[in-house]
Amino acid sequence: MTEFYAGPGVEAFRVNGTPSDCVALGITNWERVDLVLSGINLGTNLGNAIWHSGTLAAAKQAALLGVKGIALSTPVTESEPKFDEIKPWAERAIRVLLSLSDLQLVNVNFPAKPIGMRWTRQSFRHYDGRMVPGVDPMGRHHFWYTVVPIEEVEEGSDRWAMGQNFVSLTPLRLDLTSDEQLAIVKEKSPLEEKE
Repeated sequence: MTEFYAGPGVEAFRVNGTPSDCVALGITNWERVDLVLSGINLGTNLGNAIWHSGTLAAAKQAALLGVKGIALSTPVTESEPKFDEIKPWAERAIRVLLSLSDLQLVNVNFPAKPIGMRWTRQSFRHYDGRMVPGVDPMGRHHFWYTVVPIEEVEEGSDRWAMGQNFVSLTPLRLDLTSDEQLAIVKEKSPLEEKE
């Protein structure tokens, strides 16, 4: 971790690590951290993308350490996002989320031109993912992960809200255990337990 200049009166550090590493380092080294805002990420984190999002991983790390974590994202289009249009919606969303002390982890996505906000659930839409090879402007080879959705968008989901130009606020949980499946497998295939 190295300190760097980010402007007058701003304490800023550079960390060589993942977004969740940065959060862990900050929370464990600063005296009082009440909130972690991760983002605004350039590119949405909707549906299945939340499984591998670094932006969301940082918010999850905060929640794991007992601090409210909010991941913020907006789509990438042909031009830079118009942050001046997103700013009032970001402020409104953060105020709502701060007023709800029981929400520890929330994924927020801002459409390019928001018209309102909606509570949503994670879209669980299957997709056909492919790795597409390419070459960047510097001549370096890379792979771009692309997805082709193969199901319709579920109403009330994060993808649905963004498609309707609503800011999507999705409360998440850290425990990924499927209690329903756990009960079924315990009944169908009980395992020997030592006493």
